[in-house]
Amino acid sequence: MNDKSDLLGQLKIDRSATPETRRPLWPFAAIAGAAVLAVGGYLLFKPADAITVKAVTVRAAGGDGGGSVLDASGYVVARRAATVSSKVTGKVQELHVEEGAHVKAGEVLARLDDSNARAALALARAQLEAAKAALAQTQAQRKDAERQAARNKELVGKGLVSQSAYDTAQATADALAAQVDAAQGNVAVAERNIGVYQQQLDDTVVRAPFDGVITVKNAQPGEMISPLSAGGAGTRTGIGTLVDMDSLEIEVDVNENFINRVQPGQPVTGKLNAYPDWQIPCEVIAVIPTADRSKATVKVRVRIKTKDPRILPDMGVRVSFLDDAARQPAQAPRGFWIPDDAVQAQGTENGVVYVLHDDKVERRAVKLGGHGSEGQQVLSGLTAGERVASGDLSKLQDGSQVKLAE
Repeated sequence: MNDKSDLLGQLKIDRSATPETRRPLWPFAAIAGAAVLAVGGYLLFKPADAITVKAVTVRAAGGDGGGSVLDASGYVVARRAATVSSKVTGKVQELHVEEGAHVKAGEVLARLDDSNARAALALARAQLEAAKAALAQTQAQRKDAERQAARNKELVGKGLVSQSAYDTAQATADALAAQVDAAQGNVAVAERNIGVYQQQLDDTVVRAPFDGVITVKNAQPGEMISPLSAGGAGTRTGIGTLVDMDSLEIEVDVNENFINRVQPGQPVTGKLNAYPDWQIPCEVIAVIPTADRSKATVKVRVRIKTKDPRILPDMGVRVSFLDDAARQPAQAPRGFWIPDDAVQAQGTENGVVYVLHDDKVERRAVKLGGHGSEGQQVLSGLTAGERVASGDLSKLQDGSQVKLAE
């Protein structure tokens, strides 16, 4: 019994023990709710990422735009340019030019090793002296043989010498006369050889063929130079490139669909890409009477009327072919020019631009005009001096926030 009473006593709840204190849960719920509200508010009201664009200032259409019947692009080329080289293969011994040097026709640009040419020339001169000495000896022998033949002829008349002795003396004189002629020929050949070897010696000196400017320097002292392109590895084909700056002109490839707008003698205005604000007066020299089948273009030569050191070969240039009205006073400019990537065309006459206002853009509809080398012509909807966005306009809308590209 006692054992059962003890077991039942263990099953009783001890009310005297202090209950465990529990912490309230509402502060944690409040903190979690505030965090969710903060994250949601940030995602809802955070500013959109600014779109990077380029700013272009709107300018009035004028200048070469008025009176232009055709705009095209081309390059400045030199009609007279040469890779200066020697006529013989040799090692460069002296070099007297650098890039940008102005040279005159006949000026010495370089000298090649001439030791072999000088040795050959000395040998030719010695051969000439030997040929002259042989000629003098043969001439002396001929004179003696002629005197002997004349004496025998007198003695034959007196019966003192036989006819055969006279014939032998005369034959000897005739043979020596032929030897004199041969010796004179040898002297002439030796003199010609001297001229040949002298020319070879002169060919080791490289001279400027015309007045111009050295634009490229290809060789250095100690290098081999050869007029043949098959000189082998390490062999140069020229010492440099010489350009006549007075022969500069413009070559333009004109689409064959518009070549009827170009005529010889037609006035042209050119603008170098390096100096876009400088208008260069030009005129058409000729329209080359052949077309490029692969590009569907016709080449046009344009004369540059103004000679200026800023005009350099291979510079890019934009030209405007003018009509007769261009000779008259210029009319008031019409519309504005903006780059092609600053407008979204909607058809042939309407478009959309985005005008910059600080860090935001305003979507504006504009009326489009023609298209030329200056870009897209806008007839209305813009004001000179305003700035518009250029680049990828597909991401923009009215009020978009932007930042300017550096």
